[in-house]
Amino acid sequence: MAILDTEAPLHEAHRDNHTHRDVNGGWLRPAVFGAMDGLVSNLALMTGVAGGAVSQHTIVLTGLAGLAAGAFSMAAGEYTSVASQRELVEAELAVERRELRKHPQDEENELAALYAARGVEPHLAREVARQLSRDPEQALEIHAREELGVDPGDLPSPLVAAVSSFGSFALGALLPVLPWLLGATVLWPAVLLALIGLFACGAVVAKVTARTWWYSGLRQLVLGGAAAGVTYALGSLFGTAVG
Repeated sequence: MAILDTEAPLHEAHRDNHTHRDVNGGWLRPAVFGAMDGLVSNLALMTGVAGGAVSQHTIVLTGLAGLAAGAFSMAAGEYTSVASQRELVEAELAVERRELRKHPQDEENELAALYAARGVEPHLAREVARQLSRDPEQALEIHAREELGVDPGDLPSPLVAAVSSFGSFALGALLPVLPWLLGATVLWPAVLLALIGLFACGAVVAKVTARTWWYSGLRQLVLGGAAAGVTYALGSLFGTAVG
């Protein structure tokens, strides 16, 4: 029977191609979602108001108010949702830790049965479970991974999620306002800058998700442009009706 050499160096090609992206981090989703939401929502809000033929001052004030309100709302929502998720996981980990302390043999048998169900020989499965169960913290980590699908040492941070969401939303929402703050008197520079920002965000996201950059960029540009067009039309319609 061949013996596995655990100290043998990895093949260079395997080592180079076996580096994975961080898929469990707490910053990526809120940062991406925040930037896209900030761009789309504030662009749509400002074009909707501009469609009502209001003053430049009103458009700028609307954009700044949308930036502040949206950023704080996103941060509060992300913090609450991630904190709630983390508290739920921690409660389940407490249950598992208690079971490991009260019924260690049952938990060891449960782990052995799990490995056996995955095709490991029963004798070997029992031996692996026995060795892994020697350290209570290691046993907790193994049970958490196998039963809950989480890593106790890599839980998402509510603060990281909130700060990422706040900063990215504010940055995205700033783009449609920026031309007005720099002296623009018409709508098209703000729309153009926002659409460029949407395409750039989509292209950057593609670097993380392995999508083609042009597809991801165009998708975000089309979605954001459509939202802005619809709200502008509604602003024009309601502005005329109210006026």
